[in-house]
Amino acid sequence: MMSKNIDKKPEGFIALITAIALSLILLVVTVTLNQSGFLTRSTLLDAEYKERSSALAEACIDTALLKLANDPSYLGPDLNIAVGSSDTCDIRPVITTGSQKTIQTRAIFQEAETNLEVVVDTNLSIISWNELPNFP
Repeated sequence: MMSKNIDKKPEGFIALITAIALSLILLVVTVTLNQSGFLTRSTLLDAEYKERSSALAEACIDTALLKLANDPSYLGPDLNIAVGSSDTCDIRPVITTGSQKTIQTRAIFQEAETNLEVVVDTNLSIISWNELPNFP
């Protein structure tokens, strides 16, 4: 009877190795998909923060244009202009060059920064509108 037990071949070995290999493959796929979803969420959040900081900087441009419309000799700067309940933006000193005025604003929202530079003429018509990485 002992020889019968020794002669038996291991019948479940291939099935066990296949199950382990499939489990590892599924684990790698799951981790990869989870990581890409997390990175996508982070990228979308950064884009939302940038959009909010751009809107804040544009609000300061509008504020500066209104101040220039009310007082053509307005020179700025105005810091911490309240926009909404808790957001702020800054107007830097207005630069006059001939008949043109350059308005620079800065806004930061959750570490997303927007620096806008707008050049207007005496009628407050916009000549140029640029986003700068930093102000000189």
